[in-house]
Amino acid sequence: MIYLDSSVALAHLLAEDRAPPPGLWQAPLIASRLLAHELWNRIHARNLGHSHGDDVRSLLGRVALIELAPPVLARALDPFPRPVRTLDALHLASIEFLRARGQIVELASYDERLNGAARDLGIPLAAV
Repeated sequence: MIYLDSSVALAHLLAEDRAPPPGLWQAPLIASRLLAHELWNRIHARNLGHSHGDDVRSLLGRVALIELAPPVLARALDPFPRPVRTLDALHLASIEFLRARGQIVELASYDERLNGAARDLGIPLAAV
């Protein structure tokens, strides 16, 4: 299972130069519900709601979104091996929540700070 970070999703939606291998989109994808907020925030900030709205909805429809359950929120309050930003803490806590329940999860992200913190936690990185 691949935990999809907004950096990869936005690169795909906005046709940036970097793109994950096509196989990523056939893999089971999961993310925190934060992904929807992050995508729509960036799409609206660029005034692309009309031109990219259907693509955002389609992408989100392929991703299993998990709620920010109390255990996830509680974990995000605890320290991480290195300083992390608030949303990164919530994403990492979501991944740890899934892994604690026996899920095998890889992180797909272009964000080097998030990737570094994930590596510190023993979270494998997906090839993107």
